[in-house]
Amino acid sequence: MTAKPTAPPTGATERALIVSSAHLVSEQSAEMSEFEFGLVVAGNAFHRWIVHCMSAAGLQDLTPLDVLVLHHVTHRARNKRLADICFIMNVEDTHLINYSLKKLQNLGVVMASKNGKEVTYACTEEGLARVARYREIRESCLIGALQADDALNRDIGDLARLLRVLSGMYDQAARAAASL
Repeated sequence: MTAKPTAPPTGATERALIVSSAHLVSEQSAEMSEFEFGLVVAGNAFHRWIVHCMSAAGLQDLTPLDVLVLHHVTHRARNKRLADICFIMNVEDTHLINYSLKKLQNLGVVMASKNGKEVTYACTEEGLARVARYREIRESCLIGALQADDALNRDIGDLARLLRVLSGMYDQAARAAASL
């Protein structure tokens, strides 16, 4: 959907905005509405991509969260606690991550181990093989298609940093909204 704010942002030229919720376009930052729509579209495309890539790597019927949990458990070859996984992935609902971990354990790609009262999770050999295959497919289908040059890679790095800054702003705004 395109929308036109009542007044263009200061210093901006008037143009049609690509947004999903014209009623939310702010005169102070019409770009934020454009960003949010782009984030929704990109997020959905990313989720579709990681599910299809993991399916091609041999693990079908996983949700995007399952795929992300598997990658995080594999990250740096260190055992992870449920709380650590939730913290790093910025997921408040521990039961969602716990459900993914159980599903991944049932598939034989993640294993749990107990050390006293603490449970940690690690990738199995089968899981490592699937993640390695995922990486091969990613390199072939995504990175190969990107044909990244140094300038494009710098832009991607800048965008990644901006997304981390904006995620902090959204987290702070969520805390403020929760206190209303």
